[in-house]
Amino acid sequence: MMDSLQEILYTLRQNKLRTVMTAFGVFWGIFMLVLLLGAGKGMQNGVYDDFSSDAMDFIVIYSSTTSVAYEGMGLGRQIQLTKSDLEGIRLQTPGVGFVADENQRGGVTMIYEKKQGSFGVHGVPDEYFELKNAVPFTFGRKMNPLDESNARKITVIGSVVAERLFEKGVDPVGRDIKVNGVVMKIVGVFNDKGNNGRDSERIYIPATTFSKMFGTSDRIGSIWIRPSPGFDGYELEKNVIAFLQKRHQVSPEDKRAIRSFNMAEAAARVNGLFFGIAAMNWFVGLGTLLAGIVGISNIMIITVKERTREIGIRKALGATPFGIVSTLVFESILVTTIAGYAGLVLGVGLIELISFGLRSVGAELPFFRNPEIDFQVAITAMILLIIAGAIAGLIPAARAAKIMPIEAMRAE
Repeated sequence: MMDSLQEILYTLRQNKLRTVMTAFGVFWGIFMLVLLLGAGKGMQNGVYDDFSSDAMDFIVIYSSTTSVAYEGMGLGRQIQLTKSDLEGIRLQTPGVGFVADENQRGGVTMIYEKKQGSFGVHGVPDEYFELKNAVPFTFGRKMNPLDESNARKITVIGSVVAERLFEKGVDPVGRDIKVNGVVMKIVGVFNDKGNNGRDSERIYIPATTFSKMFGTSDRIGSIWIRPSPGFDGYELEKNVIAFLQKRHQVSPEDKRAIRSFNMAEAAARVNGLFFGIAAMNWFVGLGTLLAGIVGISNIMIITVKERTREIGIRKALGATPFGIVSTLVFESILVTTIAGYAGLVLGVGLIELISFGLRSVGAELPFFRNPEIDFQVAITAMILLIIAGAIAGLIPAARAAKIMPIEAMRAE
């Protein structure tokens, strides 16, 4: 084994420039593959971080005007969702994990002492936060069932609202603000990254309190639903819309009167997008790597040709075809492994350096966050590299093993 290794190292030293250029092709291929995969993962982390405050399987139902005449009723009829619709969905539609209503008003004036701002007010029950189960509360608490049942004048406010109304470092919990002229006590502060952080430019109050403040009675703006574990969200969405269409005498062909948004569908599209990006990155990276492997194969063919006389002498002295093949294949594997490992280490190091730099300066790039390389991906890349190196050396080695000693001695 040591003799073979010494022979290989001697051969490589005799052709330094050729060895370096060949190794660089492999190095560059694996280096670019790592950078592409790391950048793709950074994009994926950035997009998913924007969704991280919400459940990934919620469904939103909202209403508009009819676009199809039905049962003697004309076009343009306004459909209004109500609390009874909410209860009907909860009791009569199978597969509902939880359901909550939401009402909202935009541009509402909020005042604390001498500071004021205009933000959105959302009236929701405490179950609504099942959708926002990943929203961190930097101060205080979420709303609870007693806030809803007693129509308490309390609110949880977004971090942007807190920054506008309070000095930096001040805990707003327990302080009173005026919301549309009504005094509300702050019980919590949240930081919602959804909608590029704009979901932190709002406050939540109990749905019953909202109804009293803005006179909405039993009318609701939208219905939020999560399916039960294991239940098909698309089937649930279809059943809920059919239920509401029948309840409000809307044609099944009317796609405008009762509408929906299914987060699972958006998540599937995003997953498909990143699958395509990852596939393209692998294609480009492996293509670059393949070019380096082809270079190694060509160099090994040249090496065999240059060492034809030597191979013939070795066979005449009793060297077996396996011994000749294994030496040449090992030479190919050695070059690809060392060059590939260097490219892998440098690529991972650069990705980690970029990630560390972004965290150190507190940079918040849109749709790009925490680039990284999965350890399993790195191992897979190295295994593919070693296999490719073995194949690159195997074909020239098999050709060398077939050389007859007498023909080798005649070679120039």
